Amino acid sequence: MTERNRLPALLLIALAAAAVPANAQEGGETAEKRTRIILGPQLSPSWPGADKFGVGPYIDVSRTREGAFEYEAPDESFGQPLVHAGNFAFGPAFGFIGKRKASDIGADLPKVGFTVEAGGFAQAYLTPSLRVRAEGRKGLSGHKGWVGEISADYIARQGDDWLFSIGPRVTLGDAKYHRAYFGVTPASATTSGLAAYDPGGGVQSVGVTAGYHRMLGKNWGIALYGRYDRLVGDAADSPITRELGSRSQPSAGIALSYTF
Repeated sequence: MTERNRLPALLLIALAAAAVPANAQEGGETAEKRTRIILGPQLSPSWPGADKFGVGPYIDVSRTREGAFEYEAPDESFGQPLVHAGNFAFGPAFGFIGKRKASDIGADLPKVGFTVEAGGFAQAYLTPSLRVRAEGRKGLSGHKGWVGEISADYIARQGDDWLFSIGPRVTLGDAKYHRAYFGVTPASATTSGLAAYDPGGGVQSVGVTAGYHRMLGKNWGIALYGRYDRLVGDAADSPITRELGSRSQPSAGIALSYTF
């Protein structure tokens, strides 16, 4: 998993605060409305295929009108279901990837700028404890390619008191995305000393994610997750990965949660 900051921390919290109606904390005829903010650090590869790690914010903002908070995987992109149809839900998805400079990677390769990704997702509950999800996002800057993820999660929970989830992940990218991070043009081969390499699109990695959240009292809780991805296919065979990066892509985060 790369460092995909859902939104800068302060912006997310400000948006969450603005979204809470003034009467959210007041009694009334409607069900009680609650908001939960999760905020802490996460450690993840600095860019796709990197053997270096960066620290970024581990953030999530959730709201519920009644009952328990809806499940969200700790590694899914920032987004919110807009349409619910039975056990199915659809909505927008957004991602962010930090820039990769030649000095970061240690070779004279083209810079990949900061990437803002926008797209959508669809998810379905096959059973109350099994959710499947697929999402696709287009890079509006930076790599300018398409990236997607297919996931499944087994969920065990006791309301909002505690929740544990675990499940597989498959990450995909098109040729433009893979060329940005794993390709070496003939010109770049001359300046970097790496072999020229022209990857195609397809599966980038396979992995697994586990997450846990537990309330420590009425308002405060703790959240943590771990994820491991293994690059496969053209991404794994790239000379950038083999000589300057790593096929192993672990990430982890720990955070406090506050519910009000």
